[in-house]
Parts: sequence; structure tokens; C-alpha cells
Amino acid sequence: MTHRKKNLANWGTSFLFLGPTTLFFAITVAIPFIYGIYLTLNRMDTPVDPMVFSGLENYINAFKDTKFWESMWLTMKFVVATVVFVNLVGFGLAYLVTSGLRIQNSLRTAYFTPNLIGGLVLGYIWQFIFVQSLPAFGQRFGIEFLELGWLGDPTMAFWSMVIVMVWQTSGYMMIIFIAGLISIPKELIEASKIDGASAFKRLMNVTIPLMVPSFVVTVFLSLKNAFMVYDLNYSLTKGGPFGSTEMVSMHVVNKAFVEANYGMGQAQGIILFVIVAVITGIQVYSSKKMEVEA
Repeated sequence: MTHRKKNLANWGTSFLFLGPTTLFFAITVAIPFIYGIYLTLNRMDTPVDPMVFSGLENYINAFKDTKFWESMWLTMKFVVATVVFVNLVGFGLAYLVTSGLRIQNSLRTAYFTPNLIGGLVLGYIWQFIFVQSLPAFGQRFGIEFLELGWLGDPTMAFWSMVIVMVWQTSGYMMIIFIAGLISIPKELIEASKIDGASAFKRLMNVTIPLMVPSFVVTVFLSLKNAFMVYDLNYSLTKGGPFGSTEMVSMHVVNKAFVEANYGMGQAQGIILFVIVAVITGIQVYSSKKMEVEA
């Protein structure tokens, strides 16, 4: 009887702590995801029409949608660019603010602050910079490439999004890299100095190999942020000019809510989810194999 009471007490304690979290997860993630899969198997001609079972028709149409794959290819290029630059800049900032500068704490705050600005607000701020401030600056000082409308040219609009994404998220990645740099045993750094290793060799042969766990996290977060970018895409370019910067998340939202094609839009969302899950899974698995112990 005592053993049974202990089990009941354990179950009660587990439910007390895990119950609310499990319920919240079910309401916000599990149930909507299952319902989303159900939507992909049905067709609605208008939002008020009853759903009609259509099998895999939505998935077939999703794979045939050339604009979906064009936006996916554009997103892939955006992912590569942002992952590379966000991690390079984030690591560079972390290395700078852990180098012993007197103002390093102030620099950490300054570099992290852009991450606190919401995507919509950030997009509108940089839209003003790209459309008005930079052209005015270019005209004043005779810098031709700044005089151009950055958001009116497909190539420049794409790189404008990359710049804003890097500016916003590098500070957050910097915090993760700082934690990794601080955790490196000082004995290893001192030993490499005694052996006569230059600063560059210490960086390449000691610091970066020991920073792989940090890179696993930052690359994963960078991939996720880049694939799922929507608010910045909407507020900065709205997919323009002429749909040339419409990322895949915006295409999925437009398909579902602008064109009211919920089944096909949800099917494309599931395809996007699978692609992101596979890519991030491969990234984490391959990165983990590169980790070394101090």
C-alpha cells in the first residue's frame, strides 16, 4: 500500500510539473500540426464551403507549383548567405568583445540591441534607410551605387534582406559564441603561446575546433531563422519588385490566406517543414561528429 501511494504521489508530482507544459504544447503545436495534415487531404473552393476529401491532390499540385519551387530556390540562396555571414560576423564580434577591451561590456550591449527589435518594425526602419537615407547620402557625396533604389532592383533587394538579417541576428549569435570562448580552458591557450603559435594559428588550431558545439547551435538557429523569415520579408520588400524577393514562407502564406487555397498552402507548408527538418538534422548530425574535447 505504501509503495502504491508513493507511485500515486510521483504521478501527481509529474502531472503537476509536466501537465501544464504538455497541455500547452498540445494546444499550440501538436493539435494544429495534426489538423494541418488533415487540411492537406481536403479541398475547399471558398473559405465558407465544406471541406471535400481530395487525397493527395494538394501535394501533387504543390509539387507542380513552379512559383513555390522558385521561392524555395531563392530561400535556399538566402539561407546560404545569411548562415555564412551571420556566423562570421557573430563570431568576429564575440572575439572582439572578449579580447580585453575596456568598453567590451558596452559593445556587447550595443551589438545585441538589434535583436530586440521586432521583424516588422525592423523592416520598416530599414525600408526608410534603403529608400530615402542611402540615396540621399549617395547623391550628397556622389556615390553612384548608393543613389540607386535598393529595394527597386531584384538583386539589391535580395542583398538588402541579407544585410538586415545579419544586422539583426549577429548580436544574438555573439552571445552564444561568447559563452563558447569563455569556456575554452586558458591552459590550452597558454600552452599554445609557449609553443610559439601565432594568434592566427591559435585561432585556427585551438579556438575554432573547441568552438564547434557553439557553431552547431548558431548554424541551427541561423538555418531556422532564414528558412522561416516572413515578417522581415513582408515589411521590407513585400516580395517585390515583381515577386523577385518572395521567400517560401511568404509564398505559403499567400497561397493559403491571400488566394484562399488552404489545402494546397498547408501542403506546401508541410513540404517546407520536411525540407527544413532534413537539412537541420543533417547539419546537427554532421556538426556533432566534428566536436573535439578540450
